[in-house]
Amino acid sequence: MSIPFVKIVKFIVAIAVCQAAGLIGTIFTTPAIPTWYAALEKPALTPPSFLFGPVWTVLFILMGIALYLVWLRGWERKDVKLAISIFGIQLVLNVLWSYFFFGLQMPFFALIEIIVLWIAIALSIWSFSRVSVPAALLLLPYILWVSFAAYLNYGIYVLNP
Repeated sequence: MSIPFVKIVKFIVAIAVCQAAGLIGTIFTTPAIPTWYAALEKPALTPPSFLFGPVWTVLFILMGIALYLVWLRGWERKDVKLAISIFGIQLVLNVLWSYFFFGLQMPFFALIEIIVLWIAIALSIWSFSRVSVPAALLLLPYILWVSFAAYLNYGIYVLNP
C-alpha cells in the first residue's frame, strides 16, 4: 500500500515547521551557553548543557508528528483549525522563551513567559485531544520537559539575583 504524496508532504512540512522553531531558538541560545549561561549558578538536577539539544530535537519531532496527525483530519474542520492555531501560538511562545532567557538574559521575564508557554501547551494538548488522542499523547513529553525547564528557570532566577 503506497502513501499518497500529499500525506508525505504534510508530514515533512509538519516536522520542518517544528524543527524550524527549534532552529530559531538556537540563534539566541547557542552564543549564550559558553558565556552567560556557563557562568550562572544552577539549581540541583540541572543536566549537562550537551543534553538539551538532543532532547529538544526529539521533542520537536514528536510535536511535528502530533501536528501532522491533527492536520490529517482536514483543515476544513473547525476543531482542526482551532487546534493548529493554538499549537502555532505555543510554538511562537517556545521561541520567545529562548529569546527572553538566552537572548535578553532575563530569567525573570523568561519565567513569566514559560508559565504562559506551559498554559499554551496544556491548551494544545486539550485541543489536540478533541481531534486526535494519539496527537495529544505525543505532546505529553513536551509539557513534562517544559515543566522541568520552568523549575530550572526558576532556580536560575533565584540563585542569580
